[in-house]
Amino acid sequence: MTLAEFFSCSLLAFGAPLAMFALTIANDPVRIIIMIAAAFAWLLSFLVSSLVWFTVVPLRSHLAFGMVFAVIIQEAFRYGTYRLLRKTEAGLKEISENHNLSSNKMEMAYVSGLGFGTMSGAFALVNVLADSVGPGTLGLYSGTEFFFVTSAAMTLCMILLNTFWSIIFFSGLDDKNYLKVTWVIGSHFLVSGLSLLNRNQWYAATILPSYLVLLATAVIAFRSAGGTTKGLMQTLAARS
Repeated sequence: MTLAEFFSCSLLAFGAPLAMFALTIANDPVRIIIMIAAAFAWLLSFLVSSLVWFTVVPLRSHLAFGMVFAVIIQEAFRYGTYRLLRKTEAGLKEISENHNLSSNKMEMAYVSGLGFGTMSGAFALVNVLADSVGPGTLGLYSGTEFFFVTSAAMTLCMILLNTFWSIIFFSGLDDKNYLKVTWVIGSHFLVSGLSLLNRNQWYAATILPSYLVLLATAVIAFRSAGGTTKGLMQTLAARS
């Protein structure tokens, strides 16, 4: 039973991102490089956040303060990724088989966002998945049976949010539309703050608002990437 839960939670959290990678990134080595670079950027942000948490002693006992610094540092590294990709566009175009890569700036944002989110999700869920395999331990206070599936659902939410956030963030900086940048940072704080409710096992209060934010963010990202309702309907009609 524990093995079934392990695989079901793994597929819930990483199934959609894996499909996105296989269909849109795996066939282009330059996209893979961008995704790995973005994942490494998230790792660096995690390292800096950990150093701040360890250095500033009050942060160790107040999780909310640590969360604030972590979000700020992650968004700073997202900005750094944006600047790096914009400076290397010409070089990436020269070595890419897809010569439209650098001209479609939102494509680079999508790839880097997926790398950012995938690494974030991996660190958030790997230890939880390892514990889900078992065995159970007698003598501990019982926990809710929804812990693992909730963790997987929130991991998927954060992976997709990071993907959409990067699209909106890059678009906002390119167009100097700082309302988009504000949405990214504000919604990141909101969803991260909602996750603190999991300590009290208020899972519905965490998941439902987070997925509403995800839906709104997906719509904004779709518009930022140049998508239209008419174009979407035509695409769906052509595939049906």
